[in-house]
Amino acid sequence: MLVGEQPGDEEDLKGCPFIGPAGRLLDTLIEAAGLSRQSIYITNAVKHFKWEPRGKRRLHKKPGLREINACNVWLEREITEIAPGIIVALGSTALRALTGATLTIAVARAVAKLQHRQGARLIASYHPSAILRAEGTHADALRQALIEDLQLARKLAAASIQ
Repeated sequence: MLVGEQPGDEEDLKGCPFIGPAGRLLDTLIEAAGLSRQSIYITNAVKHFKWEPRGKRRLHKKPGLREINACNVWLEREITEIAPGIIVALGSTALRALTGATLTIAVARAVAKLQHRQGARLIASYHPSAILRAEGTHADALRQALIEDLQLARKLAAASIQ
């Protein structure tokens, strides 16, 4: 299971997670990690697009604790129904929704074992939009980290099946 932050503008208008620019990048990275999108349940921690107007455009605004808490009942219901063994938190908002903690992704990646309260192993990683916003070698490093985290999720999921 992959959990992102919130829908972007395109996702909000179409009602489907990760179909905009970050979703297209995520598809590429999922494939690079040896996975297929069809084998992964993908959702968001916050179920609506928080935005601010900028001319005729709707620009992303980071959801706060109020939005995270308001949507958490739906996220927890999805986790209960899907019963994933592994959950990858894409970004700090998703990580906060899943753990209640305000850790950075860099710090959370260094923690040996994170676990969701329903028992799933948690892996904290970078949101694809962070990669899109980063430049040069920093973008390359974030991209590689997300691929490695997805590969770890694949490995752990395969080990739990055996």
